Amino acid sequence: MRVLFVCTGNICRSPTAEAVARARVAAQGLDWDVDSAGTGDWHAGEAPDARAAAAARHRGYDLTALRARAVTIEDFQCFDHLIALDAGHEAFLRRMAPPGSAGAVSRLLDWTGETPHRDVPDPYYGADGEFETVLDMVEAGVDGLIAGLRPA
Repeated sequence: MRVLFVCTGNICRSPTAEAVARARVAAQGLDWDVDSAGTGDWHAGEAPDARAAAAARHRGYDLTALRARAVTIEDFQCFDHLIALDAGHEAFLRRMAPPGSAGAVSRLLDWTGETPHRDVPDPYYGADGEFETVLDMVEAGVDGLIAGLRPA
């Protein structure tokens, strides 16, 4: 299974989702390829936001090796699932998807099956505590994603 998480700049939400997914997939012994990207290249090559990294580290996730990149057309052939963190990212991916692309587009919180709020909010301009809220949502979404895609 190959999964790509997508947010705006690939410095907060999607690298958090990547790190959570890597840890949860490894803990379950699954052979999945997990990555993240942004809808734009504003932060290409940069490390994740320090606040996102600190919140993740507090829960045992490591973002230090991750670097931002923009989603590419090739990602639609390389990944089975492109997972958007909010409605804007989902719309962007659906517009960008080439005809006949292999990658399925969905929103992370759709995999929880329980939340009326389908968007993971952008914590970038918010208070530090918002990164914890994002982590709560991402963990629930990743757990639902794994449960929904895990082979029987």
